[in-house]
Amino acid sequence: MSVLRPFKANDLFRFNNMQLIVLKQYGITFYLTYLQRWSDLCFAQESPRGRLQGYILGKAEGVQTEWHGHITAVSVAPEYRRLSLAAKHVPASRIRLRRDIQGYFVDLYVRCNNALAIKMYEGMGYSVYRRVREYYGNLGVGKGGRDEEDAFDMRKCLSRDVAQRSIRPNGRDMIVSAHDVS
Repeated sequence: MSVLRPFKANDLFRFNNMQLIVLKQYGITFYLTYLQRWSDLCFAQESPRGRLQGYILGKAEGVQTEWHGHITAVSVAPEYRRLSLAAKHVPASRIRLRRDIQGYFVDLYVRCNNALAIKMYEGMGYSVYRRVREYYGNLGVGKGGRDEEDAFDMRKCLSRDVAQRSIRPNGRDMIVSAHDVS
């Protein structure tokens, strides 16, 4: 049985079985910053043989009623995909975010064309808060006249948001520019 444990700096050198592009995209400094500032919100999934199966990086951000946990990255090694590891990562980190930061909600960004991930997050109770145009860059217009690099900002209320102000029913229709989000 695999185990979800705190992410450690030396895990950065164990990404060989995962997306090496992640290191190129973010860089080691990015990961080290997360480990320094939000180490209690960063996790690694490890097999019984010590192989890194995946990881999740989280942080706390915002002010007042926008104080929340943000899931920055969820990654699963190709040979461990379709085993529900990501579905186990996210709830565990949400519990930690709820307990440790006392936020109003947890959010994450997912590519609008990633139907599997969207379905998984919706199954966990997340809903689309807004569509962020060109969040991942601009690859041009795809199917249905929408930019393939748009992201959905998906959110799930935490118990502190009694009035559920951090979610909305028509989030897919709320479109903002990537410049409008931080």
